[in-house]
Amino acid sequence: MSIEPSTRRGDQIVSATRFIPVEAEVIFELLADPSRHADIDGEETVQSARGPKRLGPGATFGMNMKILGVPYIIKNTVTEFVEGRVIEWRHFGNHRWRYELEPVEGGTIVTESFNWKPSRFPPMYEWVGYPDRHEVGMAATLERLEAVLTT
Repeated sequence: MSIEPSTRRGDQIVSATRFIPVEAEVIFELLADPSRHADIDGEETVQSARGPKRLGPGATFGMNMKILGVPYIIKNTVTEFVEGRVIEWRHFGNHRWRYELEPVEGGTIVTESFNWKPSRFPPMYEWVGYPDRHEVGMAATLERLEAVLTT
């Protein structure tokens, strides 16, 4: 199956989509393990994880992050969890990161999205340029996800 990687923007959501020639369950296992997020982070801000080995409904976990050389810790809460198909979490600012997996012949269509609409102050995300940066970063994340799973 040939599906070109793509990005999309609309209504305070940016997303990236990519076909990965791996079963959805295998991809989901990696995404549900926060200790693996540094391996796939296309923005290279995730350093390591704190918390459970595997995420589930309502789970909380932390990430050791670094941006522009400045380290910080962020706490996340899983807000949606459908085994093998959907995992979403929110940060303290209430913005959401989400992965959706759609099994198709020969692999999985993976969509990662960043939704700042439910955040505490949505205009701030636009002002600091997060949508543009995350759009590029998500495409890189999905490329790295495929590389980690297929090499």
